[in-house]
Amino acid sequence: MLVGVVQKPLITSRSTTTVHKVSFIQANGLVKIYTPKGSDPVHALDGVDLSVRQGTVRALLGPNGAGKTTMVKVLTTLIKPDAGNASIDGIDVVRDAHRIRPIIGVSGQYAAVDENLTGLENLDMVGRLYHLGARATRRRAKELIESFELTEAQNRPVKGFSGGMRRRIDLAGAIFSRPRVLFLDEPTTGLDPRSRLGMWDVITGLVGEGTTVFLTTQYLEEADRLADDISVIDGGKLIAEGTADELKARIGGQQIELTLVDAGDRDSAARVLQHHGASDVREDGDGRSLSVAVREGPLALELVLRELNAAGIRLHDAGMRRPTLDDVFLKLTGHMASTEADADGDEVDGGKSKKTRQEKAQKEKPRQEKSQKAGVP
Repeated sequence: MLVGVVQKPLITSRSTTTVHKVSFIQANGLVKIYTPKGSDPVHALDGVDLSVRQGTVRALLGPNGAGKTTMVKVLTTLIKPDAGNASIDGIDVVRDAHRIRPIIGVSGQYAAVDENLTGLENLDMVGRLYHLGARATRRRAKELIESFELTEAQNRPVKGFSGGMRRRIDLAGAIFSRPRVLFLDEPTTGLDPRSRLGMWDVITGLVGEGTTVFLTTQYLEEADRLADDISVIDGGKLIAEGTADELKARIGGQQIELTLVDAGDRDSAARVLQHHGASDVREDGDGRSLSVAVREGPLALELVLRELNAAGIRLHDAGMRRPTLDDVFLKLTGHMASTEADADGDEVDGGKSKKTRQEKAQKEKPRQEKSQKAGVP
C-alpha cells in the first residue's frame, strides 16, 4: 500500500468502497476541432458528456485517434475546448485553471523524467518545483522511492532504468503533491507483462488511499481489471458507458467458441453456429477459430456439437465463456481494439506532419508535463 498519497481518505478501494455519488469530474458538450493543413477539420471531441464519481477509477477506452488524449488535455488545462465546459470538484478547468493544477497529477504517454538525474534527484526536482522546502522534499521523495520499490535503484541515473522503472518514477512525480485526481494517459503502453501487472498494483494502491483516477487505455484487460466505470469513445464521441459487466451484458450471456482441426470446415461450422447463435459468427485470423453469442449456453453447445459430429467436422477444442470487453468493443466500433499506440500521441495536432509531431513530442513532452506536475501554467 502506498503511503501518504492523499489526505485522510474519505473512501477506499473499489472492492470495499462506498463512494460519493455526486459527480466529481464533470464534462458537458466538449468539442475540440483540429484543422490539419490541406485537410478537412477533425473533430477530436464531438459533444462529449462525462460524469465521474469521486474515489473511483474511470477508464476511457478507445482506439488510436479516438479522442482519449485530447480529453485528458482538456481536463488537465493543457488545451482549451472549442465548445462546452468541464469542471473538477466544481472548479472550471478553463476559467479557473490555476485552481485546478494544484489538485491534479498527470502521467502522460511519455515518462517525464530527466535521464541524466538519478531517480531520487528527479523526485527531489519535482518537490522543489512545488516549493516544498528541502527537508519536506527529501522526506517525500524517500517515501515514494520506498513505496514504489525503487530503493536499490534510487541513486542510479534514470537513463539506465527499464521501461517499468521509468514509469514508476514518472508516476511518483505525478503524485508528489498528493493530488486529489490522477490522470493517466496510456499508463502501461509499451511495458512488458510483468511491469504492466506491477503498475496495476500501484494504481490499485492509489485508489485504496482515496485518489480519483482517470485513465485512458487501449488495453481491454486493463480497463476490466482496474475500472469501476468505463466510457468507450470512438471518432470523438462517447458511444457507451457502464461497468464492465453492464457493457458485457449488451453482447449476451455466453459465447460458444470452437477451434477446428481443418480450416476447410470453416464455412460448414460457421453455418451451424449461425443457426444456433444470437449474433453474427466471429472468425479469428487463423481461419480455424470461430465464436458466436448464444442465449442458452449449455443447450446451444450440446446442439452445436451434435450437428458438427454428424457432419464429420473434427474439433481441437470447444467450450463456452462469458463475453469479454473485446467482444463489446468489436460490437460497438466494428473493429478490434489496437494495442499499439500512435507515436504522435493519439490526436491530430494543427496539421503538422507525423514526423514533426513525433520530434516535437520528444522535445516538449517532458518539459510540459514537469511543469504540469508542479502546477505551472
